[in-house]
Amino acid sequence: MAGCRENNGDEKRENYQETDERKQSHVINLSGGKDSTAALILMIEHERPIDMVINADTGMEFPETMEHLEKVDDYLYRERGIHITTLRHPKGFEWLMFDEPKKRPRTLAKRMEMGLPTYGNGWPGIKVRWCTGQLKVKLIDKELKQLKAEKNVLHYIGIAADEAWRCKDKQYPLVEWGITEEQALQICYKHGFDFGGLYNLYNRASCWCCPLQRISNLRNLRQHHPQLWKRLIEMDQRAREQFGSNPLGQFKQNWSVEGLEKRFALE
Repeated sequence: MAGCRENNGDEKRENYQETDERKQSHVINLSGGKDSTAALILMIEHERPIDMVINADTGMEFPETMEHLEKVDDYLYRERGIHITTLRHPKGFEWLMFDEPKKRPRTLAKRMEMGLPTYGNGWPGIKVRWCTGQLKVKLIDKELKQLKAEKNVLHYIGIAADEAWRCKDKQYPLVEWGITEEQALQICYKHGFDFGGLYNLYNRASCWCCPLQRISNLRNLRQHHPQLWKRLIEMDQRAREQFGSNPLGQFKQNWSVEGLEKRFALE
């Protein structure tokens, strides 16, 4: 399969022959969202080979996402006889955010110059998305590196056709079949995966504490997931106490979670 290749989506059901495929390992990235779930469903339905399905658990996923992954794991085992391989950072999100010691001399010098603690990464930002790097990319790359020592790995990513510009050097089944984000969601619904209603509330079912999400998502978090909202307020207060008004301590450029709480309460 050629990455980022599009067609009209009418490709016939395929039966892969077991020849050179034995020398390859077909690995699917499963975030737990609609696009990666739809990619897995279609690869199963098109009888594409699947040797491993990887999920990097950040520890900050919605409870509904975790329940969804359990359902997908049952489906995957019924259809292919394998389970999802779950990867987790040994320390987790909050340790990285508040406690990870900085080691690079340049970083230490800059922190000391600015009067900031020499530990913790603070809130992730657009330019420094340490959460994605530490909790997802590094873990997955390490797993794939081990596989590549023995086999030719084909890595499948669930990016939809309307975001084909994000494609790089991997395999993109939704782009190949011309499946958009909306179509991907309908494919999931058709197969009984409703994500516990998350997509009725949020445009993306990513980490509930993400500072990069829309204000409307945060408003819904406060209303529909009050326990998570309470935890977010506590995390933000700790970040501001530890890092101050520095970007590391700012949830959003113009908003603290406390400020959003006051705003939402007045609406």
